Amino acid sequence: MKKLSPRELRRLQSKMLQGLDLKNYGIANEVIINFNDKKIIIKSPSITSLKLEGEQVFQIIGGETSEEKTETPLEEKEEVVLEIKEDDIILVAQQANVSMEEAKKALQETNGDLAKAILLLKSRK
Repeated sequence: MKKLSPRELRRLQSKMLQGLDLKNYGIANEVIINFNDKKIIIKSPSITSLKLEGEQVFQIIGGETSEEKTETPLEEKEEVVLEIKEDDIILVAQQANVSMEEAKKALQETNGDLAKAILLLKSRK
């Protein structure tokens, strides 16, 4: 490999950096990265961005990090109330030869799927 003089090295470096759009944002107060089950908090990091071919990349350097577990949002926790028609309960009860109460429980377990509820009840016998 050919050795480069400092002058040639500077020229190559400036050519490489011409197409890049580097921006230094300085030091931020805090960066928070949210996931479904946790949160990463970075205090006083240095932020730099690089824009290349329409994509923007952020670089977060240094800072004190901490990680916190988070609960899933309330809308994910809410259970969907499944309305089961009485005709469906009767059909499942007749096909599986079980009581109406057992048929209703099976339909709730299978989210209202008639075929799965019947198979579930028949497999329990």
